[in-house]
Amino acid sequence: MKNMNAKEALKVYFGYDSYKPGQEELIESVLSGRDAVGIMPTGAGKSICYQVPALVLPGITIVISPLISLMQDQVKALNEAGIHAGYINSSLTENQILKVYDYTRLRLFKILYVAPERLESPDFLAFARDIDISMVTVDEAHCISQWGQDFRPSYLKILDFVRSLPKRPVIGAFTATATEEVRSDIICMLQLTDPKVVVTGFDRENLYFSVETPEKKDAFVLDFVQKHPKDSGIIYCATRKNVDALYELLYTKGIPAARYHAGMGNAERKRAQDDFIYDALPVIVATNAFGMGIDKSNVRYVIHYNMPQSMENYYQEAGRAGRDGEPASCVLLFSVQDIIIDRFLLEHKDFSDVSAEDAEAIRMRDSRRLRIMEDYCRTTGCLRNFILGYFGERRDEPCDSCGNCHREFEEIDMTSEAKQVVNCVYETRGRYGMNIVIGTLMGANRARLRELNTVSYRSYGKLEGRSEDEIRQLINQMILDGYIYQTEGKYSVLRMGNIEPLKKEDAHVIIRMHKEKEPERSRKPKNRLSDALTKHGYDLFDRLKSLRLEIAKEEGVPPYIVFNDRTLVDMCIKQPADRDGMLAVSGVGEAKYGKYGERFIEEIAAFRAENPNAVISIMEPSDDSEDGENEGEGKRKKAKKQKEDFYLNEGDAEAFVYKDFYLVSEIKAELDRISTAEDTKKASTAKIGEFLLEKGYTEQREEDGKMKKYPTEAGWLMGIETVERTSFRGDQYTLILYPEAVQREIVEHFIRLEGTSN
Repeated sequence: MKNMNAKEALKVYFGYDSYKPGQEELIESVLSGRDAVGIMPTGAGKSICYQVPALVLPGITIVISPLISLMQDQVKALNEAGIHAGYINSSLTENQILKVYDYTRLRLFKILYVAPERLESPDFLAFARDIDISMVTVDEAHCISQWGQDFRPSYLKILDFVRSLPKRPVIGAFTATATEEVRSDIICMLQLTDPKVVVTGFDRENLYFSVETPEKKDAFVLDFVQKHPKDSGIIYCATRKNVDALYELLYTKGIPAARYHAGMGNAERKRAQDDFIYDALPVIVATNAFGMGIDKSNVRYVIHYNMPQSMENYYQEAGRAGRDGEPASCVLLFSVQDIIIDRFLLEHKDFSDVSAEDAEAIRMRDSRRLRIMEDYCRTTGCLRNFILGYFGERRDEPCDSCGNCHREFEEIDMTSEAKQVVNCVYETRGRYGMNIVIGTLMGANRARLRELNTVSYRSYGKLEGRSEDEIRQLINQMILDGYIYQTEGKYSVLRMGNIEPLKKEDAHVIIRMHKEKEPERSRKPKNRLSDALTKHGYDLFDRLKSLRLEIAKEEGVPPYIVFNDRTLVDMCIKQPADRDGMLAVSGVGEAKYGKYGERFIEEIAAFRAENPNAVISIMEPSDDSEDGENEGEGKRKKAKKQKEDFYLNEGDAEAFVYKDFYLVSEIKAELDRISTAEDTKKASTAKIGEFLLEKGYTEQREEDGKMKKYPTEAGWLMGIETVERTSFRGDQYTLILYPEAVQREIVEHFIRLEGTSN
C-alpha cells in the first residue's frame, strides 16, 4: 500500500472527491495525534473517519466493534475497495486467529476489527504489545455508557487494554446516537485527552417520519407493503409472536418476505439475513435483534409495528432506512397496548450483573425513556424537531417533512377541562397515576376506581363528554405547561405543579387536535437521484443491477458491497465510456474500477448500441420555466378549486368502524376518516342533523328561547338513546346517542355512486 495523504486515500479507495460534513475535522484531528469523538447519524460516513486515517498512519488500527455481522460486513467492504483488513471474533477457529496475527505482524492488514471480549484474552494482549498500534477506534461507542441504549460491560475493559500497550495510541470514538450525558460518559470512561468532539447534527433529511394509529395494524402493514412491491423494507416487532404472525400474513398474501428473531436457529437466521441483504427477499419482519451492522443501503422504509422502548433505539432502527441518501419512510404504528408490552419487558429486564443501586437508577432511566417515546407518539408538534430536541439539537421552525407537519390541527380551548384535571389531581393528593385520573374524570365504571373510592370525588365524571385520548392529550399538555407533573419510576403518579397562572382570568389551555390536511396540500415528495432517469434509464439501471448481482454471487458478497444503488444511478446518468469517466462516478475508486469497472463500461456500451437514440436521463427543469404556458394559463392553474359538499366514494363505507352508540360528532369524525373523495369539504354535524330530521328520527323543540333536538317515536324505535349530563357551570343538557342501524343509514346517505353527483 503506497504512501498517500488523506484526500488521495479518499478518492483512490472510496471513490469520493470530497468529504461529508464533519469527516475532515475528525480525520485531521486523528492524524495530528489528538483523540476524537464523532457523533454522526447513520449514513453520515462515520467509518470513513477512522478508515482513511488508518491508511495514512504508519502502524495498525484496531477497531473495537460489538457485533460479528458488523465487523464482517466492514471487512468485506474494505477488501472490495482494495484495503486489506481482518477481524478476530468467536466465528474463527484458533488456527484462523493465529493466521490473522501473522498477517497483521507482516503488515498485510492495516485495519484489524476485534470484539471487545477479545481484549481480555492473554494471547491477544501479548499479540497487541508486539505490534505497532497507531490508533484504537471504538465503534458504537455509546455501548460504554450505562446510560446508553446498548450498554455492554465488555466495553469497560477498553481503557485497561489501552493502558497495557507499550505506547498510548490515538483514540477515536464514534456513534450515531448519544445524548449529552452519554457523550460525557464516553470521554470520561475512555479518559480521552482533550478530544476533538464533532457533532454533525442528528438530522437525516431524507427520512420522512410519521406516527400512525390504525385500528388494525396488520391491515395497515399489508396495505403499505403491497403499495411498495419493489421496495426493500424492514418491519420491526416487539415480540417473536408478532414477528411470526405478521410473517405468516405476508406469506399467505404472496408477499416475498423473510423473518428474523432469537427463537430461530443460527442457520435459519443466517439464511433469512442473506436473503434480505442479497435482495432475494425485499422485506424482512424482525425483532430488534436484527439490523446492527447491516449496511444495506437501499432500504426504502422501516415500519415499527410496536413502539420501541427508547428514542435511542427508535432512531437507530429507523435510521437503517435510506442509508444511500435517497428518500425513505419511517413509520411507527402506535397503540396503548404497546405501552403495556414495553412496561412488561422493562419489568422483566435482567439486572443480575448490576448492583441494586445501579439497577434502580437504570429502571428510572428506562421508565423516563419510555414516557418520552409515548410523548413522541402522542405529540401534535413536528416529529423531526421532537427527535432532534431529545438529542440536544434545538430547532424553532417545523421541518415541513414529517407526518405531523402534513396534518392540520384544530385548536380547542380546554381551559375549563384543565381546571377539572387540577381538581382531580388535588383530590388524589398525588397518590395515583394518569390512568386513575383519566378514569375518574371520565366517570368510568371500574372496580379499581370503586376500590380507591375516586367515584366519590367531586371531579368524578366531570369530563364524561370527552374521550380518553382527549383527556390524556390535555394532561400531557398540562405537564408540558408545568401545571402538573409526573414523577419518575415504575409507579409514576400525577402531582400538583404551578397552577397560579391558571387562576388568571386571561389564562387559556389550548389543545391541538389532529385533522388531516386537504389532498392538494399534501407534501411534495423529495427528489431521488433516480428521478432523473427516463424509462430507458430505468431499463439500463435494471441491467446494471443484474450485472451487480452476478458479480456479487461470484465474489460471495452482498450486492451493495460491489456498488450501491446510488452509484449505479450515477453510472446511468454519466454513462462512462472509459476509465476516467468511470472514476468520475460517485463511489467508484481505483480498486473497484480495477475489479469491476470494465464490465460495467461494457454493459453500458452494449445498452447504448442496442438503443442508439435512447434518452437515458432528463434533469429537472428550473422552477421558472413555463414553456408553452401564457400568463393567463398560469394564473388559472393556481386558482383554488371550489370544493364540493362532503361525499363518500363507493368503497369507503367498508372502512367505517361501527359501534353500539356514537355521538353525532363521533360519526362526523369517522366519516372524515374514511373518505377518499378529493376536493370535498369536511363532513358536518349540521348536514348529518338535517338528514336525521328528514328521516323523522329527531325533531326540534323550542325551550327557553333555544331550539333543541330530541328523538322522535320513530327514533326511539330505531334504538336512539339519550343521556343527561351536567356542564361545568352546573347546567343540565342532553346527549343523543345513535345506534349502529342509524349509523349505517347515515353512511349510505353520503355515498356517491359512480357517474352521479350530489
